[in-house]
Amino acid sequence: MTHDVMSGGQPIQQPDDTRALLETIYQQARAIEGGEVASYIPALAEVAPEQCALTLATLDGQSVSVGDAAQRFSIQSISKIFGLMLAMERVGESLWERVQMEPSGQPFNSIVQLEWEKGIPRNPMINAGAILVADVLVSRYSASKNAVLSLVRQLCGADDVFADGRVHQSEMAHGHRNAALAHLMKSFGNIEADVDEVLDHYFWQCALTMSTQQLARSFAFLANRGVCPFSQKRIVARRDAQRINAILSTSGMYDQSGEFAFTVGVPAKSGVGGGIVAVVPDYGVIAAWSPKLNHYGNSQRGLYMIREVATRLGLSVY
Repeated sequence: MTHDVMSGGQPIQQPDDTRALLETIYQQARAIEGGEVASYIPALAEVAPEQCALTLATLDGQSVSVGDAAQRFSIQSISKIFGLMLAMERVGESLWERVQMEPSGQPFNSIVQLEWEKGIPRNPMINAGAILVADVLVSRYSASKNAVLSLVRQLCGADDVFADGRVHQSEMAHGHRNAALAHLMKSFGNIEADVDEVLDHYFWQCALTMSTQQLARSFAFLANRGVCPFSQKRIVARRDAQRINAILSTSGMYDQSGEFAFTVGVPAKSGVGGGIVAVVPDYGVIAAWSPKLNHYGNSQRGLYMIREVATRLGLSVY
C-alpha cells in the first residue's frame, strides 16, 4: 500500500515501508561492479571501496538509513555548498562579479576554460569557483575554518564533526592542479588573499568528514525554503535557498549534471569521496555514499541509489 504526500504541490506516491524500499535499492546497488576510488588523493585511495550507505530524511522529521550510514567519510566537493552559503551571506550580490553561475561543460578541475575566461570561474561548484569562494572566506573572516565548522556542526546537530588531518595533508601535498587554478586566478587579479592560505582553507574544507545521516540532516533547509525543519531557524534567505538549488541543478554533478537532471531531476551535489546529496524541495533530502567513482568523479553506486529512490517515489522537480 502507498499513501499520498505532497511535494511542490504534486502528489508523491510513498511506500508505507520506506525502510524495505531503501534496503532493496541498497542491495541492488551493492551488486553493481565497476568504478574506482579517487586514487589521485592518496588518503582517499585507502578507503575500503565496498562500503555503501543510503539515507532518506523527510521534512516531517523522519529519517531512514540502510548500510554504513553512520560511517563518516571525506565529503570533498559537497563542502562547497557550505562555503558558498557563507560567502553569499558575507558579500551578497558582489560575489557574482567574481564567479559565474553557468554550467561549465568541462571537467571540474579544468584549467583551459579558466584561462579562456580570464580567471572568472564558471560556477562555485567546480574547483576554481570553490577556490574563489575560499578566497572570499579567508579575506572576510578572521577565522574562516571556524566559521565553516560552526555552520556545519549547527546544521547536522553534532559537535564532533571535524576535518580529517591525513586527507587535508594528502591534498596539500598532491593538489598541484588546484594550486595552478588558484595562481591563474591570482594572475588575473581574482584572488585577493595569499594563495597558500586560500588553498589551505579549500583543502581543509574538502577534508571534512560526515555520514550520510549527518549530510541528509544538514541540507534539509534547502528542501524547506531556507528554514531548518528541526529547529525552525532560518539558515538562509528563501531567495538564496532557491539560488543554491538552481546551481546544484545545473552544476552540482560535475560535467554529468545535465544527464543527472534529465534522468533524476532534483538538485544534487557529489564529491570524489563517494558521497552524493540530493535535495527534494518541500519533501526532504536523499544522501548516498559509496567510494567507487565513474569517470566523471561521481559515485557509481551512489548514483544508482539516488536515481532509484527518486524514480520510485516520483520525486523529480520537473
